[in-house]
Amino acid sequence: MERYDTLKKNLNRRGISCAYFSTPEEAVQYLNQCIDGTTVGIGGSMTIESLGLYEKLESHNQVFWHWKGGNLAQAACAQVYLTSVNGMAETGELINIDGACNRISASVYGHQKVYVIAGSNKLEPDFEKALWRARNIAAPKRAQSLQKNTPCAKLADRCYDCNSPERICRGLSVIWGKPSGIQEMEVVLIEAPLGL
Repeated sequence: MERYDTLKKNLNRRGISCAYFSTPEEAVQYLNQCIDGTTVGIGGSMTIESLGLYEKLESHNQVFWHWKGGNLAQAACAQVYLTSVNGMAETGELINIDGACNRISASVYGHQKVYVIAGSNKLEPDFEKALWRARNIAAPKRAQSLQKNTPCAKLADRCYDCNSPERICRGLSVIWGKPSGIQEMEVVLIEAPLGL
């Protein structure tokens, strides 16, 4: 996959490793082997939920995920952190928009390793398109799935930069390179449409 080769080259230049898998099953097997006997935090991610990673990892790790009964503080202090992105550029930028901003903060500081797991639907040619995707595709669809009372949730068509009390877009992060506050970062790209 030419797009993957470009992404890998640009991520490596930024100090971020990259693994590519043609199926979700291969990616889950890889992650389940790599993450063993440690503490794991998971950010809110429909991608990770769709992969069934929590169930696999909890059999041989201590896993904290607020969607499954853990809490944000425990996830933030784990040795390994799993998250996804709302947009990713072939040029190497990783973009997230968040409400509580737990995924933003945990993806840039305090862990031995952060895995960024994403379907190929998140990959865009450049930073501007990846940012546009995060704001106008991922965020409105997520607001709609949460049944928020926001302009974007009504049609899930675009960002209206609203001032609604139920707005889920409270913070934006762009990772331009491996943050110095973590030891290692790896993108796991899966050739499948995953998440929003």
